[in-house]
Amino acid sequence: MTKLPYLPETASQTAGPYVHIGLAPGAAGFDIYDHELGHDIAGPNAEGEHIRVEGCVLDGTGSPIKDVLIEVWQANSKGVYAHPESNGAVEDGFRGWGRVIPDFDTGIWGFDTVKPGATPGRNGTTQAPHITLWLVARGINLGLTTRLYFDDEAEANAADPVLNLIEWERRRETLIARRDGDVYRFDINIQGEDETVFFDI
Repeated sequence: MTKLPYLPETASQTAGPYVHIGLAPGAAGFDIYDHELGHDIAGPNAEGEHIRVEGCVLDGTGSPIKDVLIEVWQANSKGVYAHPESNGAVEDGFRGWGRVIPDFDTGIWGFDTVKPGATPGRNGTTQAPHITLWLVARGINLGLTTRLYFDDEAEANAADPVLNLIEWERRRETLIARRDGDVYRFDINIQGEDETVFFDI
């Protein structure tokens, strides 16, 4: 039997520091596309309540991470995702997907959209209105997936099958956006005492 030589593990590589230029060039100051992919989430014809979501992505010391890119997925106000099989239940121009990056000076990211409706879950359950967020940045080897729920949907949140998988109330609270006027504030903590819940999907 031939013994194979020892091979060292291949070095890993993170997604930065040029993730903005590659995935959101317009936001990074590079005007290279007529229409940048992922800029408009809901479209001008979106029905329902128009809202703004803002927040920071914070590292373990509480400092804003400014080179993060966030992808956003959501249903429309009726709880229907933009999909070829939605059979006309989604407004013309509603994409339900977008890309955002933080302001380079403040670290605050934000996007305008419509508040999503409740969506069907597994086994006949109903999921509370939520927005799914996927993050990638320098120092993050694998993209991180989380959800944003709304603090003014307490009854729906209490019955949500995903939130109820999280045993500790304090951990569930890391997924709740707080409303202030027309803006929902949602900070994402990458690590530390108030680390946001991330999902292994």
